[in-house]
Amino acid sequence: MAKRGVTIFSSSLNRFLSSTSTLFNSSPHNRIPTTASDVDAPENSGIPVLSHASSIVKPIVSPSLLQPRVVLYDGVCHLCHRGVKWVIRADMDRKIKFCCVQSDTAEPYLKACGLEREDVLRRFLFIEGLNVYSQGSTAALRVLSYLPLPYSALSSLWVVPTPIRDAVYDYVARQRYEWFGKAEDCLVLKERELLDRFIDREEMMNRGPDM
Repeated sequence: MAKRGVTIFSSSLNRFLSSTSTLFNSSPHNRIPTTASDVDAPENSGIPVLSHASSIVKPIVSPSLLQPRVVLYDGVCHLCHRGVKWVIRADMDRKIKFCCVQSDTAEPYLKACGLEREDVLRRFLFIEGLNVYSQGSTAALRVLSYLPLPYSALSSLWVVPTPIRDAVYDYVARQRYEWFGKAEDCLVLKERELLDRFIDREEMMNRGPDM
């Protein structure tokens, strides 16, 4: 009798374990994600995925999400800001967009070009597309080439040898704070009507009151 009772209990226990196993394993939506491959994140969504092997959160960044024709520049430089305003006025077709290199929005663009912020503080950066970018005097001429006439005619300064153009650019860049001044924060914060041309617009709008 006791043996028969043990057999019945064992059979019932097996059925219970089988049913609970089916409950938790029959549908992928019921499984607890334990690896990066288990996390249900859309491709190129930008959602951080935690790898248990490294325990480091790495955001998924797709270069295809970066916008073309973006100028990254020193947002606290008065001379640079004047140049940006001039381009905005001349660029009636709104081809060129802007981003202060001091903003977090600039980070993926810097990474895509293999550059640091200090590199852009020395020479501004113009990103025309994936793997197509330039700096300094060459970047200035590339920006001019996108503007309507008569401004685009200035891009004919290509005929000046690059070493000469860059020497002049670098000299002015080194003196720009002394000659034109430096702000405490990005100057576009004081002229927010310009922000619709900035890819870091939302970040700048959340900076708080003007400096």
